[in-house]
Amino acid sequence: MTDSKYFTTTKKGEIFELKSELQSEKREKKKEAVKKVIASMTVGKDVSALFPDVVNCIQTDNLELKKLVYLYLMNYAKSQPDMAILAVNTFVKDCEDSNPLIRALAVRTMGCIRVDKIIDYLCQPLRNCLKDEDPYVRKTAAVCVAKLYDINAQLVEDQGFLDLLRDMLSDSNPMVVANAVAAISEILESSPTAQQVLEMNASTINKLLTALNECTEWGQVFILDAISNYTPKDDKEAQSICERVTPRLAHANAAVVLSAVKVIMKFMEMLDGTSEYVLTLVKKLAPPLVTLLSAEAEIQYVALRNINLIVQKRSDILKNEMKVFFVKYNDPIYVKLEKLDIMIRLTSQANIAQVLAELKEYSTEVDVDFVRKSVRAIGRCAIKVEPAAEKCVSTLLDLIQTKVNYVVQEAIVVIKDIFRKYPNKYESIIATLCENLDTLDEPEARASMIWIIGEYAERIDNADELLESFLEGFQDENSQVQLQLLTAIVKLFLKRPTDTQELVQQVLSLATQDSDNPDLRDRGYIYWRLLSTDPAAAKEVVLAEKPLISEETDLIEPTLLDELICHISSLASVYHKPPNSFVEGRQGGLRRALPPKSSSGNLAEQETQAVVENMGAPAAPQSTVIPGVDSLIGDLLDMDLGGPSMAQQQQMFGGPSQTPVQTSGAMDLLGEGLDSLLGGPAPAGDGGLGGLGDIFGMSQSQSYVPPQEVWIPAAKGKGLEVTGTFIRKNKQIIMDLTFSNKAMQPMAGFAIQFNKNSFGLIPANPLQVQSPLPPNQSASTSLVLNTTGPIQKMEPLTSLQVAVKNNIDVFYFSSNVPIHVFFTEDGEMEKRVFLATWKDIPAQNEVQYTISNVEHNADTVSAKLRNNNIFTVAKRNVEGQDMLYQSLKLTNGIWVLAELKIQPPNTNFVVSLRSGTPDIFPEIFQILDTILHN
Repeated sequence: MTDSKYFTTTKKGEIFELKSELQSEKREKKKEAVKKVIASMTVGKDVSALFPDVVNCIQTDNLELKKLVYLYLMNYAKSQPDMAILAVNTFVKDCEDSNPLIRALAVRTMGCIRVDKIIDYLCQPLRNCLKDEDPYVRKTAAVCVAKLYDINAQLVEDQGFLDLLRDMLSDSNPMVVANAVAAISEILESSPTAQQVLEMNASTINKLLTALNECTEWGQVFILDAISNYTPKDDKEAQSICERVTPRLAHANAAVVLSAVKVIMKFMEMLDGTSEYVLTLVKKLAPPLVTLLSAEAEIQYVALRNINLIVQKRSDILKNEMKVFFVKYNDPIYVKLEKLDIMIRLTSQANIAQVLAELKEYSTEVDVDFVRKSVRAIGRCAIKVEPAAEKCVSTLLDLIQTKVNYVVQEAIVVIKDIFRKYPNKYESIIATLCENLDTLDEPEARASMIWIIGEYAERIDNADELLESFLEGFQDENSQVQLQLLTAIVKLFLKRPTDTQELVQQVLSLATQDSDNPDLRDRGYIYWRLLSTDPAAAKEVVLAEKPLISEETDLIEPTLLDELICHISSLASVYHKPPNSFVEGRQGGLRRALPPKSSSGNLAEQETQAVVENMGAPAAPQSTVIPGVDSLIGDLLDMDLGGPSMAQQQQMFGGPSQTPVQTSGAMDLLGEGLDSLLGGPAPAGDGGLGGLGDIFGMSQSQSYVPPQEVWIPAAKGKGLEVTGTFIRKNKQIIMDLTFSNKAMQPMAGFAIQFNKNSFGLIPANPLQVQSPLPPNQSASTSLVLNTTGPIQKMEPLTSLQVAVKNNIDVFYFSSNVPIHVFFTEDGEMEKRVFLATWKDIPAQNEVQYTISNVEHNADTVSAKLRNNNIFTVAKRNVEGQDMLYQSLKLTNGIWVLAELKIQPPNTNFVVSLRSGTPDIFPEIFQILDTILHN
């Protein structure tokens, strides 16, 4: 007998058995077979081979079996699109079934089958379900529209589903309204272009508020979020909405409470802050927020993160609720730390004694992270509440006496800040601090102690010995400690030059010759050069009076805080970051802002005007806080290297200077350093010809001209095709248009009109086109535009909505104007103005981008950008890396500053943008990328 018997079997396998069971005549057996298929699918087995047999089971009256088959369809339709078409007839049939559950099931499954081939077949069944007599079917169909929009937005718009969805906001059933609102919100998140169709108005909001009382809790959340995105026309409407939303504050669901808080916080901005109604609202907001803190730890944390924002915006809401934020022994660490943060924000002269007693108690806890933050909090209290500073310092000294290592280190860090806030007041404690020098092992604590020794070197007899002890292990220290040590020894030398000359030479040698840290090396060279060329200037720079530190160095920047208030009860309010920084695909997302205060008039108009005025306004000067390392330019340009004038020196020393001030050319230790940045000429953009190119008939360099786009295709324009582009020429914005007549009759009576837009773009003259335009002929024209028209902030900012009219009809299109056409020819800043402006713009307004695969060097980049009114103010080379500092100005007065880093042979360039209006950064980056790749 052969071995073939081992390879033959009568068993057909599991798939075969399931196939035969699915084809069974018995309903129960068929149902059991489908259940087995679903079970296999759930555990990851491939049962796609059974697709035709499972789909055949769809023809049944049994709801349970139908649900199972639809579940299978949803899972395998994408991998078997051709087979999925087999189920289309069943969908259509089920959407007309007498059982509303089956109709809803069919429409729900339709939305989940993401197969392009069958979408067209599903439009009519969906339209029928949107108008179904049963509210359960309608609410399911509303969500299906959002799902279909995600697959094919154009189809949904063309089929009029958005209009049907908007009409559902007037539905008599509150759950239908809630689902319609949820679908609309989802669509607007992914496509701001749908805004025109789905725009909310006072009538719609009134309907939503009526439905609010009867909805489920999640329906209420959707409705409240939609209301929060609406801008009332005046303060009366805002107050009316607040009154109708206030009862939601008493809801048991935390999400509903926070959504109601968001609406009220946003609309309170429009009301008079001193009015009795606002004061009543403030009182009503406190109890629900306090109640949230009695929930489980996770909800507490989310509530605390939101409360943190609310307290920064309106501290008066919870000013009398300090005790609620006192830490409990069984709180998780993340709740403890958040409560501590809010305690400091609520600290005032009235409650400081209570807070200090709590913080001192926390400092003896076992949790190291919590103890550290508690000690730091005591220091923040000292800085925030001046009358209590002495008591805080006394508490810190008591903690230092405990000799607990990490407590001592944190105490020294915060005492350094207290010295900065209250100079010449608490220096008597320096001796106590110096006793703990040997126990310091953390970089921040060591750096703080070194700063104290350097700053008060004249009061510490053995300051040179203390600093020398740190210098022994200089190479092993953290860079933060190295930088601080370098500065402290230079301070000591300037205060006691006779006996510390050797020490300063040693540290300068270590910093400039033995270190590979560019920040340390640069600072070392600057100090060396200052000391060697003009010690008087060095003294003026290094020992300059320090700005007082702010009591709240960790406050969120006001515009970001306003945006986050609009996102209360979302992830953005937990992360304390705007959504576009952590949600993929939201980079160009709509940025929300609080409405402006208004007592009367049309608020929408005022808001638009406010946006425009804000866009054109220069950044408000920021209060000087402890400076951060925000960029190479900020770090190096902190000091004026020109040295004091002769008159200034005479004033300083009481007589004429005996030695002339040495010019920087004689001892340029920095090589291509700051001289080239501050004194060197900016690179010319026209290749050394100056302005003579045009005199000799040579062609001038051209700015970037985008390729022509089809704005109105002939199919949509009833035979009229319009193509065009935007260019900047002779200091004007020009719209180049080509009109093509592809119809069978002549066209005449051409006219053009623009909608309100971000830059006030309107035609300067009427449209001039050959009229009549015969069939199969084209006519081109250049339309000069100016920026004096009405303004409304668009999303994206460069969006332009246009209407074109002829004797046949009016046609509409939307186009994005390339932002470089708004760059003006007077955008070149003077170097020192550039430096001052860069430092005035807060670091939060800086965004960094990478431009990949650029085949240009610094000179060709500079020339290319100059041709497009992006001017290179200064250029320098740092260790083989070219740095271009650039400025540009938009037609509405906004300035944008840029720092472009080019590291040959790397073809990836890094650009940092700063402006008072960061909304425009994505467009600026896009055009930089386009110009450099063109």
